[in-house]
Amino acid sequence: MKRMSSSALGRRLVACLLNISEARRRDLVETVARAAITDTHGKKREGITVLNIFNDVDYNRSVITIVASIDLLREAVLSACERAFSLIDMNVHEGTHPCMGAVDLVPLYPLGEEVGLEDCGKEAQALATALTERVAGTSAFLFGWADSPQRRGLAQRRKEIGWFKKVKDMSSIQPDVGPQATRRYGITGVGASPYVMNCNVTIDTQDLALGRIVALAIRESSSGGIPGVQVMALPHEGVMEIACNVESVQGGPPSSSSYGEEQWPSFVIGGQNFCHAPASLITERVAELATHHGVAIKGTALVGFTPRECRRLAEGALSNGIGEFWKELQRVHM
Repeated sequence: MKRMSSSALGRRLVACLLNISEARRRDLVETVARAAITDTHGKKREGITVLNIFNDVDYNRSVITIVASIDLLREAVLSACERAFSLIDMNVHEGTHPCMGAVDLVPLYPLGEEVGLEDCGKEAQALATALTERVAGTSAFLFGWADSPQRRGLAQRRKEIGWFKKVKDMSSIQPDVGPQATRRYGITGVGASPYVMNCNVTIDTQDLALGRIVALAIRESSSGGIPGVQVMALPHEGVMEIACNVESVQGGPPSSSSYGEEQWPSFVIGGQNFCHAPASLITERVAELATHHGVAIKGTALVGFTPRECRRLAEGALSNGIGEFWKELQRVHM
């Protein structure tokens, strides 16, 4: 079989950064990842790759990066979700990261020029419906371009359903798709948006109040906050982690010098320009704020890839027929 060129492969690529509520059983997480790239008979699926598996034992949460053409992605993601639901019971889940579902998040991000946000939104809607039909008792809420016509963002939807609360009241949640949420499976967020990175900066303190002060200062909604940055302060391995979702922003980078001298990485979706804050800017801002309170930073971890890295690595993996690409990849840290 003649393989497509990497540039041809890239034009219809979509990434799914599947978030599951398990990290302490590594074999279980890899079983879920393999379900994306093999069919029910154990045969390898063509055109699918798992680029990375990020495990956080303290959070008890893993992020599995699945990439394929939009035409092939749904079945791969459904298979991984189905396996996760069969293996993870939210009744016994423990971890310091907020979560509401065994499969907590299924976001779709367009990577190629021939796939738009509307395409990913429709695909996410179809995926949510298929998931709740395939696994009885599961339910979903929609966000981003899947939440038509409102297009409410993930942070807003999570706030609305009580995702950030320590005590979850499943009976009060009204799913967008599927039946009333159960404790066993919880509820799954399914949606589409421009690419979102995860950038986590650890500061050398156990003071949650200080962590929240730092998080508030860099949050997009705050005066002087960084555009596109949604952030929480969470206890992590004996210190505080400033855990950032770095959303892509439409248009060019901010012109103000307060947003750093490093160029903001940019990319194109459907003919529209997007960019995102660089990890160096987030690290620099957190360091300034922490130092002001007499606290040092310990390091920065980038969970997964930038949009361009994700597409480049996926093109390489798919053009060489590598499904288990995560095995060839060193952990990505910055």
